[in-house]
Amino acid sequence: MARSRAACEYTEAEDKSMRLGFLLIAAGLLSLLGLGCCWLRPALQERGGGGSANCTVLAVRQLPGERFACTFSCGAACRGTARYPCLQVLVRTSFSSAPALLHEDERQLRTNPKCSYIPPCARDDQENSENVTYKQKYWKEKVGSQPFTCYFNQHLR
Repeated sequence: MARSRAACEYTEAEDKSMRLGFLLIAAGLLSLLGLGCCWLRPALQERGGGGSANCTVLAVRQLPGERFACTFSCGAACRGTARYPCLQVLVRTSFSSAPALLHEDERQLRTNPKCSYIPPCARDDQENSENVTYKQKYWKEKVGSQPFTCYFNQHLR
């Protein structure tokens, strides 16, 4: 007696469902790979030359004659451009004895790499200047030569 072998055939609906399942698994793995790269890259960059350091203020100065443009908004139909002076805060880090320019964060560094502080843009240039002068006094008088924690990344230097 010969046994007949049963063939595993799927219906068209089952076949489509299996293909869809495999496609969803592949899409999930690709998404996980993409997100992993987005999360790992900054962490690896930080390991390479960044981390917390002790900083000491060396000099606080406004660059004479240097004024940068900023855009202000005072409503839906009200926009304009104003100017602010460039404030530089030079620090010495525990990583290096060479002076480094202090920045609030990476976004500020990309926006204006020459200045340490970008004030909230006001319509009046004088108000922007007063805001920068206030920060200058803060760094000179309040912080002075006291060491403080800063974050240093040699790759962005």
